[in-house]
Formats: sequence, structure tokens, C-alpha cells
Amino acid sequence: MTVLTTLLFAALLGTGLLAQGEQAPAANQPPRPAPLALETDARQVREQLREILNKYPPEVGRILKMDPTMLSNQPYLEQYPAVQQFLAAHPEIARNPGFYLEFVRQSFDYTVPTDPRLRSIDIWSDFLEGTAVFVVIVFISSMVAWLVRTLLHHRRWLRTSRIQTEVHNKLLDRFASTNELLTYVQSSAGRRFLEAAPIPVEAATDRPIAAPLNRILWSVQAGIILVIGGFGFQYVSGRVIEEVAQGMWTLGVLATAFGLGFIAAGAFSFVMSRRLGLLDPPAPLRDAEHGDSPVV
Repeated sequence: MTVLTTLLFAALLGTGLLAQGEQAPAANQPPRPAPLALETDARQVREQLREILNKYPPEVGRILKMDPTMLSNQPYLEQYPAVQQFLAAHPEIARNPGFYLEFVRQSFDYTVPTDPRLRSIDIWSDFLEGTAVFVVIVFISSMVAWLVRTLLHHRRWLRTSRIQTEVHNKLLDRFASTNELLTYVQSSAGRRFLEAAPIPVEAATDRPIAAPLNRILWSVQAGIILVIGGFGFQYVSGRVIEEVAQGMWTLGVLATAFGLGFIAAGAFSFVMSRRLGLLDPPAPLRDAEHGDSPVV
């Protein structure tokens, strides 16, 4: 019985030492790392930040991009609670502001965007802005040129009228008596001379077209140009990206509407001018009314 107890105790002791020997190497091994949580996509975080900043004035994003230290400035971020909470939940934004604030555009930021759609939008925006500046410059230059031309013509007309008045006075002073003056005035040459208006500035061959007809032709010409330009904008709008196509299609519709309005106004003016007798008849008809036969 004593021998059996001794053998059992030795067996249990050997089993315990063997278990400790097996567990000792395991204790020396480094602990296994816990499975990493699925990281959020950085681009998704950037899009969420874009949506939050769009709710605030554009200056907020520009300030954060210009001075990244403001991303951790709590007194400043307290004015924008949504931004503050989002930055607190995503501290990686403060560590890499260049990536997460890439979509923020500043007035002095001349970097070329990597997205082709953004590049196309910038190109068309610059083109439309340049076109608007060009149109404004042309309009102002035309108005200045018209004012200068009108002023020069008026001064020339005043000088010519003064000379003609002096000629009239000198000619009348040469008559010795009243009878000679009456005789000259009663003659056809004297009546034409005394009733003559100041000499026109433009030459006789440069006589402009009648005013109503001139306006009608100008209106029709402007209308045709606007209609063709509107069709051109609408044609191009179908071959560009969606963001640009909407603006070009709107410009095309407006240009076409204004052009048709000019043409309709010209047609209405022509009809009303004919009914009111404001249009000058053709040259052969005027000669026939005065009894002169047209030259063949």
C-alpha cells in the first residue's frame, strides 16, 4: 500500500512538471495581436467632410486649409459644432490636412485639379469669364468711339453753319438798295439761297437710309446673329460634360429667344412703318411723282 501510494504521487508530480514545461515556452512568446477593426475609407471621410463644410460659408474651409493649425483650435471650432465633432471623431484629418482638404479651392490656388471633370469646369468657367470681359470692353469702347464721333461731327457742323451764315451776311451787304434785294429774293436762285439749311456734314452721296428702315434692318440682323449663336450653344451643350452643358444650354435658349424677339420686332416695325407712311418710296417712284422719267 505504501509503495502504491509512492508511485501514484511520483506520477502526479511528473505530470505537473511536464505541464509546466509545456506552458513555459508559451509564456515567453509575445501575445497575439487582436484582430484590427476595419478602417474607414479615407476618401469616404473626405466626402463626408466636404458635405459638412458645404453647410458653412466657404471661408471656413479656406481658413482650415490655409492654416492647418486651426483644425485643433477648439475656441475657433466651437463656432462650428458639426465640424468640431467630425474632427474629434477623425483625428487623422489634422495629421494629413492636404489630402482631406484637397477639394477646398482658394482664390490664389493655381494647382491643377486631378479630376478631369473639375478641370473641364475650370476651363469653361475661365472661357465664359474671358468672353464676358471681352464683351464689356468692346461695348465700352464702342460707346466711347460713338461719343467722340458725334462730338467731332457736331463741331464740324457748327463751323460749317457759321461760315455759311457769314457768306449770307456778306452777300446781303453787297446790295445797294432795297429794290435790288427784293428782286434777288423773288428770283428762284435767291429763294433757294436764303431758304438753304446749313451745309450738311456728310456728303450728299453718303445720305443715310431712312431712320425706320435703318432700325428695322439692324433689328433683323441682330436677331439672325443671336438665333444662330443660340443654336450653336445648344449644339455644343450636347457634347460637353453635364455641369457645363446646363449653363451653355441656358445661354443658347436665351440667345435664341432674344434673337426671335428682335426679328419679330423688326417685322412689326416694318408693317407699322408702311401703314404710317414712314418709309421712303424707291427712287424711280419718287422721280415719277415729281414728273421726272427714270434714266434707262
